[in-house]
Parts: sequence; C-alpha cells; structure tokens
Amino acid sequence: MSGGTTLRLESADPPPWLLRPAAVLAAGSARVLTRLPPARLRRVLAFASRGARPATAAQALRARNAVVYVSLACAGPRCLQRSVAAVLLCRLGGTWPQWCTGVVTEPFGAHAWVAVNGEPVGEDAAHVRAFHVIMTVPPRR
Repeated sequence: MSGGTTLRLESADPPPWLLRPAAVLAAGSARVLTRLPPARLRRVLAFASRGARPATAAQALRARNAVVYVSLACAGPRCLQRSVAAVLLCRLGGTWPQWCTGVVTEPFGAHAWVAVNGEPVGEDAAHVRAFHVIMTVPPRR
C-alpha cells in the first residue's frame, strides 16, 4: 500500500477442524450477499434468522473468530462481510445473534457488527457505541 497506509488484520485462535468448512461456506456466502442492496440484504438475513434460537455471546464470538480465521476478507477491513458471515455461521448451528449496521457522521464512517443482548461481540464496545444503528436483524422465533 502506498502513502504509509497499513492493513490491519485481526487474528483469531484456530477453530475446531469440523467448524472450518462451515466457516468457509459462511464467509463465501457472505461475500455474495454483501453485494445485495441494503434493504434486500436485511430481508434475506431476516428470513434466515427465522426459527433460530438467540445466540449466546460465546456462540457469536466462536462464529466470528472462525470466519476471521478462515477468511482474509473477514480478518481485514470488510466488517460487513465479517458480520454477515458470523450470523450465517451461527445460523448453521441453529442460533442467531443480533446483526447490526451503523454510521457516524463526523467524519463519516459505517460499520457492521454482531451483538448479543445489545452488546457488541468481538469488537471494541466504546468504538461501536459511537455508531448510530441504522439497521438490525435480531433473533426471531
């Protein structure tokens, strides 16, 4: 990268071997889904969340760490892909955390993350609280 810009990659502990194929599938599916317009993405995720049990913080963190481990895109700056992959991986296990997106205006920025009981999972909570939530898909029964 030019101009002294560095790319920061998150690190994660290796997930169990049996979880890795599902994490790769979730990361790949998320890559496709994140190309949808925001309203359509929200509808797809809302449909996917139906019938799932609410995820615990440990389940959401395990899914988030698994997709970060198997995907450079999820480990890097693609928070939307990372958050979608994490909820999809949770869904494969029958659970669903809250999926959130938000913005800040000064300076403008956008971010996507997963949360449980309103608390961000695997994120700096103070950083995430600076964002105004604009879209969310909570667990649904």
